[in-house]
Amino acid sequence: MGRDLSALFDPVSVAVVGASDDPAKYGHAIAAQAIRANGRRPVHLVNRRGGTVLGRTAAPSLSAIGEPVDLAVVSVPAAGFEDAVDEALRCGARAIVAITAGFAETGEAGRTRQRAVAERVRAAGAVLIGPNCLGLADNTTDLFLASDTFAPGGIALLSQSGNLALELQLRFRPHGLGFSRFVSLGNQADVTLVDLLADCARHEGTNAIAVYAEDFADGRAFAEAAADAGKPVVLLTGGRGDASARSAQSHTGALTTSADVVTAACHDAGVELVATPRELTVVLAALSGARRSAGRRVAVLTDGGGHGVVAADAVEAAGLTVPELQEPTRQHLREALWAQSAVANPVDLAGMGEQDPGSYAETVAALLAAEEVDAVLMTGYFGGYAAADGGLGGGGTVLADGEQAAARLIAARHRATAKPLVVQSMYPESPSCRTLTSAGIPVFAATEDAARALAATAPGTPDTGVTPLPRAASPLRESGYMETRRALEAAGLAFPAAREIHDEAELLAAAEEFTGPYVLKALHLLHKSDAGGVALGLAGPGELLAAFREMHARLGASSYSVEAMADLTDGIELIVGVNRDPRFGPVAMVGLGGVLAEALHDVAFTLAPVPADRALSLLRGLRTAALLDGVRGRPPVDVTAAAAAIETITAFAAAHPEIAEIEVNPLLVQPGGVLALDSRAVLA
Repeated sequence: MGRDLSALFDPVSVAVVGASDDPAKYGHAIAAQAIRANGRRPVHLVNRRGGTVLGRTAAPSLSAIGEPVDLAVVSVPAAGFEDAVDEALRCGARAIVAITAGFAETGEAGRTRQRAVAERVRAAGAVLIGPNCLGLADNTTDLFLASDTFAPGGIALLSQSGNLALELQLRFRPHGLGFSRFVSLGNQADVTLVDLLADCARHEGTNAIAVYAEDFADGRAFAEAAADAGKPVVLLTGGRGDASARSAQSHTGALTTSADVVTAACHDAGVELVATPRELTVVLAALSGARRSAGRRVAVLTDGGGHGVVAADAVEAAGLTVPELQEPTRQHLREALWAQSAVANPVDLAGMGEQDPGSYAETVAALLAAEEVDAVLMTGYFGGYAAADGGLGGGGTVLADGEQAAARLIAARHRATAKPLVVQSMYPESPSCRTLTSAGIPVFAATEDAARALAATAPGTPDTGVTPLPRAASPLRESGYMETRRALEAAGLAFPAAREIHDEAELLAAAEEFTGPYVLKALHLLHKSDAGGVALGLAGPGELLAAFREMHARLGASSYSVEAMADLTDGIELIVGVNRDPRFGPVAMVGLGGVLAEALHDVAFTLAPVPADRALSLLRGLRTAALLDGVRGRPPVDVTAAAAAIETITAFAAAHPEIAEIEVNPLLVQPGGVLALDSRAVLA
């Protein structure tokens, strides 16, 4: 159960502090919106000069109202902000919407002021949105405390941008979408994105949650809340292309960008990640209803070969498939259509729609009923017969009437099945397409939008979820090679035999403890191979001693490691690392490793710790995954053991918050198990 935000979204009474008759002031816009719902609850306007505002008597202060105020909107200059908040708390306010700016966004001094105000609000048992926000609205409770009016609907928008909300309002309209709630996040001094997400997940009037965020603060908590929401969550965020601000000291850090981290968190949480307001709208149009595809097989219906080919390519580019239809379905279509129609998939009416618009409806029904089809994309001219702006029907012909009848039939067939149907039309605003939209069938002008919409309804991978962080273990005091290796060994990761040495005598003693061939490593280097600090395949003590003398003369390390050389025959080298992101915590990277890790960049990301089944999925998703099963006569390697090792490494890293970066590279996977051949760690 999250925080109680009932006073924010359904207060007993509202006061707008800083209400004004001056249209240039935000207090004017908020007041004008607030009084729209005056019949739902008392709305008080407060202006320090008193008088009237918007034709209503204004109180000179909250105290002068003479009765408790449940929610106070504060839109006053920054100098008077603290006094206004304190007065609101004295008057019994359980919620405060802070429009006033000039706090954390201005620097450390503003951050200190903001923190102090938030502490006073929490101490009083109240909640605060902002400061530096643009207000909120809840269409389900007639609460209008933002400067603009939002069309009602089932989507809650939690946004750090007010203008984005206005653009979405325009984009939503053709799809029949609207808002249950709008909240401008502001500086999130008290109520956070996570708090709001959890509350919207419980809100009966919200079907889907849209988020625009530039700063997640606690990104992992966001992912956990989204995973538990039980409703679609769609995220649009900026800055995903920037590399981490911290200078990476490992391959893992060098290969991990902000985009990778956000994408991994969204995948784990089941969040639809989008790149533009247009894509956000497309995905919400697909997800705001209850329809979800049981699989990824799409039937494409077209009335022209070109549209069918383009749509099939777009569907496959979106990660879906366009399989050939089975013979029973083809036979059904042959009986319904004429001879020149193509019935394999894409299904092409080949002009029959102009003879009989009802053929669209009959074909849609057959495809939705086909067992080998999970979803249908109809693309092309449909809508043009009834369009008044250039379509063949001209708005009133027999073809137009037939198309309208077909649209109603398609809507009926759609209601009778749980499978998704989306439409791409050259005439998306035509009466026929509006009939489809009214029936909950998404209609788009662009083929790629229709394909993206279907991809949003398709099932994700079954192993998603945000694994809880383990209890913190006793912190590592040293992060040298031998210390990190011993800690990982204690956690259950296997390494070849090794001894730390400092001189020739210790080196020769180590050579007697296990047989060659040997590996010699200089231990003062984080990237030993890059600096020539690793010698491999040293056959005996003589070669080992010679390599030591050469390396020591060149590098002068204080200590070295003598190790048994692993048999690399039939092995695959992986890299497994964890990078601690300041917003999302430990993020794991798995990929093809060894010295080619950065060159090949065949890696996958997920939040750590990583359970073995998730690790197995990551490995199978690599571009080079075929190597794991053996190629050109090589035997398959023990992928199950590799997945278990990934679980061990990532669980260890997640239990050590003092570790900024850790990696095992290479992790040698062989037919008979795994060996970690090298490791490194960087403390925060």
